[in-house]
This record gives sequence, C-alpha cells and structure tokens, in this order.
Amino acid sequence: MAKVRAHSRDPSSDGGGRQALRSHRGDPGFEVAGGRVSDGTPRLRVQCREVALVRVDGAGRPAGLKGEQEALDVGVWASHGARAHSAGGGRLLRALVSFGITLAVFAAVPALASASQLIARNTSSEGLAVSSDGKALLTYHAQGKLQRVLVWGAVNARPPSESARATEFRVDYSGGWGTFRRQLWKAHRNVCRPYRGPALPFLVTACTAPDGSHWAIQRWRRHQANFGIPPWKPGHGAWELRVSHWSGPVAKLDAWLDWSYGGRWHHLFGRLTYRGLPVHGFSTTPTGDPLDRFGRVLYLDTLDSAYGKGWYRENGFVARRPDGTFCYGFVPHTAHTGERRPAGHGTRYRLSVSGPGVTPDVSWEAAGLPGYDPANPKHVTHEAEMNALQGSLMTRSSVCHA
Repeated sequence: MAKVRAHSRDPSSDGGGRQALRSHRGDPGFEVAGGRVSDGTPRLRVQCREVALVRVDGAGRPAGLKGEQEALDVGVWASHGARAHSAGGGRLLRALVSFGITLAVFAAVPALASASQLIARNTSSEGLAVSSDGKALLTYHAQGKLQRVLVWGAVNARPPSESARATEFRVDYSGGWGTFRRQLWKAHRNVCRPYRGPALPFLVTACTAPDGSHWAIQRWRRHQANFGIPPWKPGHGAWELRVSHWSGPVAKLDAWLDWSYGGRWHHLFGRLTYRGLPVHGFSTTPTGDPLDRFGRVLYLDTLDSAYGKGWYRENGFVARRPDGTFCYGFVPHTAHTGERRPAGHGTRYRLSVSGPGVTPDVSWEAAGLPGYDPANPKHVTHEAEMNALQGSLMTRSSVCHA
C-alpha cells in the first residue's frame, strides 16, 4: 500500500535528518559528503544502500554532470491539493486499490529504467547523431570542455509495476572507451534523418532513425525553488540536458482549471497517461519525492502572479496512483524560511513532467481564470462542469475539493 505525506516546510528533507537527493527513483541516490566540485555544487558520493538505476559505463563523468542528481522541491497534497494556509508536515494518505495494466501496451526493451535520461547540466553547443546500430552520440560543452557521450539500449516505456523495472539507457561518458575499449565516437556515422515526430517542448534537436523511431534532446529548468522564492539550494535554476528514444505517441498531459472551496481559491487538476493508460508511482518520501522507478513529479509554473512579473515555480506534485490524476490549489504557503507566501495564481500556467520510461518530457500550458463570481452564470456553469469532469476522471482516487 503506497503511502504519501503532505508537503513539509523543507521540501528536501526526508524527515530523518538527511536529504532525499533525487527526484525520481531512476535518478541515482546521492548524499552530500562535504566539499565542493569545480562548478560550485556539493561534492557527492553514492549511498551504499541505494542502487543507482542509471547504468553508466564510462569510468569518469564530465565535471558538468556532477551534482545534477539532486531532489527537487516537490509537494504532495491531500485529496484536493488545496488546503488553505498549508504549512509543514501533514497526514498520511492511503493509496487506493492497485490498477492492473497490460504490459503489452507499453513497448520497451529489456533494460533498466526511468524517465527521459538526465545527461548533464548547464550545457551548450549540443549535438545529436545516431548510428545504424542504434547508438546515439551526444556532444556538448560543459565547464568549457567538449563532451562526447554514447547512449543506447532502450526505447519507450513499461507500465507502472512494483516488480518489473522501467526502461533505461546505457550511458558511456567516455564516448565508447569505458564499455568497448574503443573510442567509438571517432567512427560514429550519423544515419538519423530529419525529425518527423510530434512537436515537443524544450527541444534542442531531434531526428528520426531509419527504423522509424525518434531521438530527441531537451533542455529545461526542472529544479527550481518553490513559491516564487529565490534559489536556495545547489542546482536551483540549472538547465538540464535530457535525452529520449521512442516510437509512436508520447505521454499525454491533460489539465483543466476551475476554483475550489466555493470559489475562494484558484484550482488545477488533470491526468498523466501514456498510450491511454495512467502514469504513476507507488510511494513517496514525506516531502513528495517518488520512491520508486515509475513515479513522476509534475512541475507547475505561474506567470505574472503575486510573486512578480514573469514565470515563477509554484510547486511540484506527483501523478497519483492508480489513475495518474492530480489536483492542486493555489493557496498561501509557508516557505522553508518560515516566510508566508501568498497564493500563486497567475495569468497563465505551465505544467512540465519527465516522460515515462525513456520517452520525451512533455508540458501543458493555458491561460488562467479570473476570480470566481457566483453571480456570473458562466462561472457557475464552468465550475459545475469541471466538478463533474473531476468525478469522472478520479473514480479510483480521491476527488478534488469542489
């Protein structure tokens, strides 16, 4: 039975005096060991009790990669995700009945896995080339050096499972030497053709292989401080370079806007699916970091809000088991400093999430709603329709607060 706790005052704390330094189970677990590396991030060492699901074949990683596997500031909310004057701590939520899914619907190769693969941070001059045997060569500059990274061995995604592994790339940061004892990048010939896949957010470059599958690299700022506050942890605001490989459709992120608590607060709800089936994990830390390979955090940004002009990170929350749904209310919060933050509703919203397996990251964006007016028939009708829609989507999980 999955257990989920509400958002705590320090989103990075696991309640046990240590940081949960990962955002997905597929990101290797790290703990701060003291000191700093050349890019200013904490020096890290792998926890012995955590198995790094990312298979890295190169003996050494480029300096620009170190420290990128840090937890994000996420909050997992109760049934409606909108508790007025929410602060640290919260009650446990009991996960609902397991949802059986047919494995055949999710195509995958027999590898390890989870999410479009995070390769490096704060890169430039990115390039992508795919060989005839299905190995992708990523090139980029980080810390003033040219890096050559080989990626291969995975495509698409498996459905959520507590026993099976998700899909994952093999990654060689030495350009082939670490795995094959040859510098494969020197003879790497690109056979990838112009991209013919769906439109993608955060796209750097993409191509379509001779077998019809697609490769893409995306770059976006996944790790940011919540509630519109300035960066306060290493990695806040860093640009992540991520690679994906898939055929057919990508994950579908649907979201709708309404109000909650009789119109007092602005509200968002939706669903994350892949090939028509829900995307979800099975458990989280007390602060909302997924503890399994399939959990996905959705990152919510708000435009021109009480935080100021421009885009700000509002919060992060998981897609829920077993139906992949989510709810979020724009209510006042207490930051990690104890500062009271106003409700973050804005003129526009953007949701972003890592794709399941090694599929691309996807996003949703829409204009915000005005304040609720109970005398406006359109508002009343819209709220009623959205409440009915929530009920139809969340038949296996708690319905959002009306």
